[in-house]
Formats: sequence, structure tokens, C-alpha cells
Amino acid sequence: MQSEEMSNNKINVLCMKWGTKYSPEYVNTLYSMVNRNLLRSFRFICLTDDPNGLDEKIETFPIPELSINLSGPERGWNKLSVFTKPLYDIEGKVLCLDLDLIITGSLDELFDQPGDVLIIKDWIKKDGTGNSSVYRFEAGSHADVLDRFQNSFDTIKRMYRNEQEYLSSALLDKKVLSYWPDRWCRSFKRHCVKSFSFLMARETEVPNDARIIVFHGKPDPHEAMAGESGKWYRYFKPASWIGDYWH
Repeated sequence: MQSEEMSNNKINVLCMKWGTKYSPEYVNTLYSMVNRNLLRSFRFICLTDDPNGLDEKIETFPIPELSINLSGPERGWNKLSVFTKPLYDIEGKVLCLDLDLIITGSLDELFDQPGDVLIIKDWIKKDGTGNSSVYRFEAGSHADVLDRFQNSFDTIKRMYRNEQEYLSSALLDKKVLSYWPDRWCRSFKRHCVKSFSFLMARETEVPNDARIIVFHGKPDPHEAMAGESGKWYRYFKPASWIGDYWH
């Protein structure tokens, strides 16, 4: 019983980096944000194909090898490899964070929130799909979701556009998926950019009680700080406040 309790008290923050889309500085900045916003002790782990340039306080492991070859547009499905059992020596709760986000509040409650697997409720979809930019699970659990994926990848990729659609569906079928309180994880595009206008650059702001702001698609945090939206119809002033958090 004592060893089980010790395992349950272990917490981990995990990210993944492959290719060159995001620099090592994105990982280092994520670690720095977590370190400022998580009071309890934690392991910060990056699964990566290139650990060069990462802060020495960040633990690194290779991205677990799967039985199928994922490359090009299919590379994103590699995120499912966190359900490998065992996942190196990782035990306890694992909070998975994408690199393209900023942390604006305490993360401690994300580890205390009841639930088996917790994920962002997608801001657009109405079918229960989660956004996997921020999700939590217990290390070593739900390896069957990964096994099913590897055994039926051709079928699964025809049914689902990406890993988060498949992951959400598989976990909903098992009745183990639940969602963060809406206010905790916000979208920069949907919740930070103020009211619509073609004529004037819009102001941006941090939503009330947001813990994490996700930059899905475009822009990335460094682009939003410069006022680069990536879309002609999404015109906003440089969000300089991002620099208060993203460092």
C-alpha cells in the first residue's frame, strides 16, 4: 500500500519535440513556465529525437519506437507513444503539454482534478473530441489504446483526422475521459483576441482564471507577441503581455 501511495504522489510534466518546427528554446521556456507555476516537486521530461540545446534540468528520452513508420504529415500520431507500457521509468500522473502554449496560472490543481484521463474539451467540436494540447493520465495506463492504433493504423487514419480525435474516441468508448474546467485552458484565437473588426487591430487579453493559453494552428506565441496572426482577417495588436509569461 505504501509503494502505491508513493507512486500516486509522483507527478510528471511531459512534452515532445521532433524535427525542426520548434527550437530547443521552446522546450526550455516551457520548463521555465512550469517551474514557476507548479509548487510541488516534479519531473520534467522531453521525448525527443534531438536533445541538443535543452536545459540540463530537463530529462530527455528518445520518442518510443512504434511498430509502424510515422513520417511526414503522419508524424503527429507519434504523440500516442506516451501510452507505451512501461514508459521508461516514469510513474504516477503525467501532464502532457504541447510546446505552443503559455502558462498563465497555477498548475497544481491540474494534478488534483479528479478523473482518469483529463483533456481540453475541444472549443469547436460537439462530439466529445478533446484537444490534446493539455491532457493528464497515469503512466502505464491505457496501453490498449496504443496497441489498437498500431494494429489497425490504416483503418484508424481513415476514420480520424488526427491522434486527438482517435484518442478521444477510444477513451470515450472506455468511459474514462473527462474534461478540464472550461476556464482553465483557453485558446488564444478564440478567447484572447477581443471583438471582431476588419477595420481596427484588436486588443488581446488573458481570460479570467486561465491557467494555460493554447496557440493551436497559427500564430505561435512569438508571432502573436509581434502581432503576426497568420490570417488576414485576424488582425490584432502585438500581444506584448505574452512576454510576461513566456520566458
